Amino acid sequence: MTEKHTTPDGLVIVDKPSGFTSHDVVAKMRGIARTRRVGHAGTLDPMATGVLVLGVERATKLLGHLALTEKEYLGTIRLGQTTLTDDAEGEITGSRDASKVTREAIDAGVAKLSGDIMQVPSKVSAIKIKGVRSYKRAREGEDFEIPARPVTVSSFAVYDVRDAVADDGTPVLDLVVSVTCSSGTYIRALARDLGADLGVGGHLTALRRTRVGPYKLDRARTLDQLQQELTVMPVADAAGAAFPRWDVDTKRARLLTNGVRLEMPEEYAGAGAVAVFDPDGRLLALVEEQKGKAKSLAVFG
Repeated sequence: MTEKHTTPDGLVIVDKPSGFTSHDVVAKMRGIARTRRVGHAGTLDPMATGVLVLGVERATKLLGHLALTEKEYLGTIRLGQTTLTDDAEGEITGSRDASKVTREAIDAGVAKLSGDIMQVPSKVSAIKIKGVRSYKRAREGEDFEIPARPVTVSSFAVYDVRDAVADDGTPVLDLVVSVTCSSGTYIRALARDLGADLGVGGHLTALRRTRVGPYKLDRARTLDQLQQELTVMPVADAAGAAFPRWDVDTKRARLLTNGVRLEMPEEYAGAGAVAVFDPDGRLLALVEEQKGKAKSLAVFG
């Protein structure tokens, strides 16, 4: 008699390799975990590496809520060249000598792109314009505009400025940067806009995501490592790390799992998604406060 394979519920924190789309990683994980129920909490561009949060089995219910959390990146911005995609994947569309750009000008440009800003996403992005992906419209040569969206760049720091020479001989500057930002922020759009503000153009040449919400690179595993040993963060641990925790007694746990809308303590008002646990530490649900009552977002118990 063959042993039945059971896939644990939980999150898998992947260190995504360059050249893979987020969908490629999901497809690979379906094979590793031997289940179709795999999803991701927010995409990462093919060129980029680093933290990609996947949900397996019941943990897929957490993903939509995790996708909204803050993210952190390390990257390299090249000043002096623009590209079709605002990153190194696209063909170069312009070159200008950037060697005269001062550190003071760079810092002033970075300051303008920090805080609450309006950002126009890159044309070659997954944003939908009237139901069609922006990158599809761009590839078909369509002329179109993407409306600016509000994003928050809570930290944008330049660690190093390096003189370099591009392949076409243009003197360029490579900036090593770190960015902490809200969901939906395009780092390559920051590179594009910084270059435009400085009058020399710019694009992103390298990007590594080091954090998504509470999940950092030190928890991430490469696909090869996961092939050897599938490391899954149990769904209760994952929810406890990402959301405020509400522990309820046995009676309330039973009422909640039977669909009763419990009264929530005032401390959770306006807190967004809250993880509810029973006395045994089992994750019962994700709820949010609505008129003092717990509205279910996802049920696990």
